[in-house]
Amino acid sequence: MTIDFPDFGLTPEQRREAVFGHRYEYPGMYGERGEIWCYTDAFAYPPGGTLRLHVSSSAARYQLAIIRDGAIAALMLERAISGARWQDTAEQCSVLGCGWETSLEFRIGDDWPSGAYRITLTAQGRDGTPIHAQHLFIVRPLAGPKPSRILQVAATGSWTAYNTWGGSNHYQGITGARRNQYATTVSIERPWCRGFVLLPEGAPRVPLEISTPAAAAPRYPHLEWAFANGYSNKYGSSGWASYDRHFFHWAERTGFAVDLASQHELQFNPEILDGYDCVVFVGHDEYWTWEMRDAIDAYIERGGHVARFAGNFMWQTRLERGGKSQVCYKYRARVEDPVYKSADPSRTSGSWEARETGRPGAMTFGLNATNGLYAGWGGCAPRGVRGFPVYRPEHWAFAGTGIYYGDLLGAEGHAFGYEVDGLDYVIRAGLPEPSETSGAPDGLTILALGLSSLKEERINLAFDDRFLSDDDARFVAETLLGDGGDAAVERVKRGAGMIVHFTRGKGEVFHAGSCEWVAALSRHDAMVELVTTNVLRRYLGR
Repeated sequence: MTIDFPDFGLTPEQRREAVFGHRYEYPGMYGERGEIWCYTDAFAYPPGGTLRLHVSSSAARYQLAIIRDGAIAALMLERAISGARWQDTAEQCSVLGCGWETSLEFRIGDDWPSGAYRITLTAQGRDGTPIHAQHLFIVRPLAGPKPSRILQVAATGSWTAYNTWGGSNHYQGITGARRNQYATTVSIERPWCRGFVLLPEGAPRVPLEISTPAAAAPRYPHLEWAFANGYSNKYGSSGWASYDRHFFHWAERTGFAVDLASQHELQFNPEILDGYDCVVFVGHDEYWTWEMRDAIDAYIERGGHVARFAGNFMWQTRLERGGKSQVCYKYRARVEDPVYKSADPSRTSGSWEARETGRPGAMTFGLNATNGLYAGWGGCAPRGVRGFPVYRPEHWAFAGTGIYYGDLLGAEGHAFGYEVDGLDYVIRAGLPEPSETSGAPDGLTILALGLSSLKEERINLAFDDRFLSDDDARFVAETLLGDGGDAAVERVKRGAGMIVHFTRGKGEVFHAGSCEWVAALSRHDAMVELVTTNVLRRYLGR
């Protein structure tokens, strides 16, 4: 392992711009060279469904290719298209949608297997060089019994929240009187930002892959790489390419039969869950609606098995316009969200842990983000453990691993990191247990536990030079304690990432609360692969 930060050829000023600047893709950004963009009218389609593609292009002709992005890439459709045109786009397209007319319709084959499908459009720029657009859609399974198959639910709520195309998402934006606020409403009717669909090998992940030098100020290599290579500064935070893809490929390579659906199905087609013994969530899975949770809670109660290899269960959202818009006021919810002041404030689009919501995250998945959060990057435990310290090695999930009490699970593949989920806990006789006020489901067992932080500490660098600072810690303190002051921040700033297991009703949940579990699978970490296999085989009745 190296001890020096990677050098992407940036000056100190460029490195700062990479971390704090607001960069995004927008129509017309490539000027005279020309460009091509596209999006689909939905996240997911059934076999035999009709897909509508919306294209805006400076070139009249382009080549369309659609590849199923599975363990083995399969070309499904290739076609030359004429008659493309440039389409006007509203400045606030991130909020309102691009509003482009349908450019192409085609029927998805009845025999197209469920999975993720990558669209690539290739045209000729005005300077004679190729221009490209990429997008992604999902072919979801039809409802009905699916013995021995896994249903993976893609974290499309988080994809939507982080998508920077057009200028605004739930983090940064060009909304508000000064055009500098994040958007409380974002549209799915726009292209994906660069890096969400496809990434080159070696693109840095958010957690540091170096042993941080002594007394070194925090650095953020993934943001520097994005700046140097023209990718979205959110490519490492969300998207198919960084997260969901890794599990789907691993499962197919390993011999599991796996189908794919979007989170929208949980709200609009919850019956899709009924045919599966095992439903899986992976990666960075942060944004959920009330109705999505209802669907999963009901599935577990009636005997379903949920395996969540994911972190950062944090925000309640609302879907509007039939699912075309996602609403999340986040930090501004109590001031701006009209639902907060309504007769039923439980649907306020803020933290699940907020008192007005009354539905703590642990009630569904056993863990929550506010008791976990950051690990292994910036100034949050940058030299911390890269795997989960194991406390209960006798659990069935660890069968065959040879792991002992105190060992690290997944350190080789860096399974612990970026953002993690936890609970308030106590240690008794050397074993962690949920505290009485944790909100943990009855019977929840903590199998492994590593440390995390809600803030970057005041070491070596002023807050003005830190990407994370202490904003999240102050928000959590205000949410949980009703006080965002320094003393309250000290009470909430320490977190933990956990692996837990519990039963509820006739069903069962296994939750490895880390965004980076999928990274360890992609790196062929043998222990993580075996634990994942143990969970899936048990939940599939094998």
